[in-house]
Amino acid sequence: VEKAVRIAGIGSENLVKIPVDEQCRMVAADLEEAVYKDKKKGYVPTCIVAALGTTGTCSFDPIDKIAAIASESNVWLHVDAAFAGTALILPEFRKLFRKLSEADSLVFNPHKWMFTNFDCSAFFVKNPDELQDTFRLVPAYLQTQNNNEANDYSNWGIHLGRRFRALKLWFVIRHYGLKGLQQMIRQHIYYADYFADQIAATGLFELVIPKSLAVVSFRLSPKERYNPDQINELNKQLLEDINDRGNIYLSHTMVGKKFTLRFVCAQTNIEMRHVEEALHEIEFCAQHLLNSH
Repeated sequence: VEKAVRIAGIGSENLVKIPVDEQCRMVAADLEEAVYKDKKKGYVPTCIVAALGTTGTCSFDPIDKIAAIASESNVWLHVDAAFAGTALILPEFRKLFRKLSEADSLVFNPHKWMFTNFDCSAFFVKNPDELQDTFRLVPAYLQTQNNNEANDYSNWGIHLGRRFRALKLWFVIRHYGLKGLQQMIRQHIYYADYFADQIAATGLFELVIPKSLAVVSFRLSPKERYNPDQINELNKQLLEDINDRGNIYLSHTMVGKKFTLRFVCAQTNIEMRHVEEALHEIEFCAQHLLNSH
């Protein structure tokens, strides 16, 4: 988002970051206050970007409350559902995202959890005319007799031309079908549930925030007395040890001031045996690390 703000010429100094709660969700009351303060200063709030599954922890902003604020303030609402948007093909999850239809635009990346080769982003916009009015610039050599009879995607973004990304997504949908995709997504969520339960049951780890879809945010939490900085250093070392062994690969994020490990069950061909192997690998490295201290 900040990169887009810079490129658009708005500048990072005009990007307002809204606080989050203990589960890394945007605090709607703080958003409302920020919009009010900006208007009072004479600024024009332009766009609110809400997350449907944040990158670090797959947390969900309260879309219903944010949509109400955006509507009342006449501000464009964009929803970033880069990873978690794939879960919207499951009816049981669509019910959780009330007021999502009130967003002005939404994007998700099929290359993240819909088994499509990188790169492929799906972009939805409620009113295409507003988008095209922003980018439309048609010199004589691009004008045709049937300009209004077909979508001219050069007016939908910065690029005049683009690669045919839709074809590879079409192949994925044709190959698996809706039911096949739904079955795989549900299986991945089940694996993450299992992993979260098992990793917490070891007694060595804690879930930093509740598991979300196929993402588990956890960290080593030894019973011995360590201060917060020492626990962060232990988890940094654990991450290095796990990845250096090369059997599995984990990433990390910061939740507040907590260095947090991320386990993601979203690879196309993942099976329960992979989850079991990961649990064994993580526990083995953790025990070895604690024994060396």
